[in-house]
Amino acid sequence: MPSSNSQPLLLFSTAAYTYLKNDVLQHNTACEGHIDVRLFPDGERYQRIISDVGGRAVAVIGGTISDSDTLELYDLAYALQKYGAASLAIVIPYFGYSTMERAVQAGEIVTAKTRAHLFSSIPRTGGTSIVMMDIHSDGIPHYFEAGIRPVHLYCKPVVIEAARELGGEDFVLAATDAGRAKWVESLANDMDVDAAFVTKRRISGSETEVSSVNADVTGRRVVLYDDMIRTGSSLIGAAEAYKKAGAAEISVVATHGLFPNNALARLQSCGLFRKIVCTNTHPNAVALASEFLMVKPVGKLIADTLVAL
Repeated sequence: MPSSNSQPLLLFSTAAYTYLKNDVLQHNTACEGHIDVRLFPDGERYQRIISDVGGRAVAVIGGTISDSDTLELYDLAYALQKYGAASLAIVIPYFGYSTMERAVQAGEIVTAKTRAHLFSSIPRTGGTSIVMMDIHSDGIPHYFEAGIRPVHLYCKPVVIEAARELGGEDFVLAATDAGRAKWVESLANDMDVDAAFVTKRRISGSETEVSSVNADVTGRRVVLYDDMIRTGSSLIGAAEAYKKAGAAEISVVATHGLFPNNALARLQSCGLFRKIVCTNTHPNAVALASEFLMVKPVGKLIADTLVAL
């Protein structure tokens, strides 16, 4: 993403994603963009862009990990364009609001769509791109309007590397349910390993139970893949099924590790998993990294993408 005057890309971030900005800067010729951020006594956020962005290619990294973080990113991105950025790439490593990515009942608010419309209102003096990583719903990029260019950056290279480290050369790559089977099958084909998934039966309006495993996992290492880990309930349910079917060892690879409340402790204490690996797309995963939770960086993927935009 070179600027019109051949100056290096200026890279900014919201406060929560400073660590990922630093990760990207290790793999890119970009220059760090500087801002002054502080809070007024009533909680209102003050932001001032210190670096001159006029006529420059600019990128900003921030996540929608909370409504407050979403607005911090929106305010900063809006100002970068207003102060003359020649082009702007908004990198959202974890795009939240995936629970409400579509309406099921009349009157429901599709939050993923309203947030996409919010970012679509950013003024454009040049090209504006939104870069998202392993989004939970394929429909989300279509919610952006007004000339915003959505870019879906797949974390497949990092996921494959992590799965190989966990499973070795011979293992079963498994999905938590049939809904993720297509993506897991694609990954398994790339790695030339077997794929598996579980089928579920709904027993009430809010409960499901595993009814079968579609592949023979007896005595084999199983690596479960999911795009995100929240409470971990689906992982535990699937792992119980694979264990019952004879799996010798179970590990987990995920792109986004959210781990709200005590989710990680629950996953570790259940005794089903040898190790969990996720990327650093969410600050919670970075903060919780341990021997049990290994965190892989995605800075190079982002750096390479920014160069190609």
